[in-house]
Amino acid sequence: MVIGESYPKILFDSLPVIKLKPREMAKFQHDNIYVCSVYKTSTCRGTLSTTGHSNNYVLSIELPSDKSQKHWINRGVACLCQLDD
Repeated sequence: MVIGESYPKILFDSLPVIKLKPREMAKFQHDNIYVCSVYKTSTCRGTLSTTGHSNNYVLSIELPSDKSQKHWINRGVACLCQLDD
């Protein structure tokens, strides 16, 4: 139930469906997590908005992890949205 290393030569892998449910921040556990950015597309392009984020950026989600933030940042771990049409 934690984020894990990908298999060799696998650049993209899927996550289970994540349902977002609004709650108070104090009710969430903030230990042993990776704050993962979620993007619309895999390209790193887009003009910066007034927030300082790319217009490709959607939100950040906290994924359970048994490794440090730095570990996943060095690997460039991020999520992509699946848009239903």
